[in-house]
Amino acid sequence: MNKQKIINEVAKTVKRNLKNEGSGHDWWHVYRVWKMAKHIGKKESVNMFIVELAALLHDIADWKFHSGDDTIGPKKAKQFLIKYKVSKDIIDHVCNIIATMSFKGAGVKTEMKTIEGKVVQDADRLDAIGAVGIGRAFAYGGYENRPMYDPNKKFAIHQSKEEYFKSKISTIHHFYEKLLFLKEHMNTKTAREIAQGRHKFIELFLERFFQEWEGKI
Repeated sequence: MNKQKIINEVAKTVKRNLKNEGSGHDWWHVYRVWKMAKHIGKKESVNMFIVELAALLHDIADWKFHSGDDTIGPKKAKQFLIKYKVSKDIIDHVCNIIATMSFKGAGVKTEMKTIEGKVVQDADRLDAIGAVGIGRAFAYGGYENRPMYDPNKKFAIHQSKEEYFKSKISTIHHFYEKLLFLKEHMNTKTAREIAQGRHKFIELFLERFFQEWEGKI
């Protein structure tokens, strides 16, 4: 099976598996990350086969929906790739990317070691900011039955994965625990440039949100 056919088959499988996902981690999130990863990857010296596989499989089993188990995603991705007879070194690389990708708190360092991983991580983080990122934040908040905003709660910067995972705050608080930090956590020049405009859009949204919340406009 050639590389393009493997990518096409993996894409179809992921689309089928995430068909009814409603938290903002659905097939269309994966699709956008896949497309953005290819866009960034063209500007870097990368193994595009690894980039595409990691982008397609990065949310096949998100740890947030599996009791904080961050080994389940790589395990499931490995099962898919073995099925398509992908070589062991590529499987290991893709699974290492998936294991390291997730944001686990503003105070938690998750250093990506390879350029392929950095490209996919940037693409995933870009999808969490800007107009789409705002939409996904509220989709996830609704999925988790979280309030839109609770002014009686304080904003927090989490120093551990466990602390971040246990956080059950409002959607607006999520902007301050994660989304507003992502601009400074991009790996590549291309992603940093794209992040500037998306970050600014979030800032404008929050400014408007708080004005409307207080009935000022």
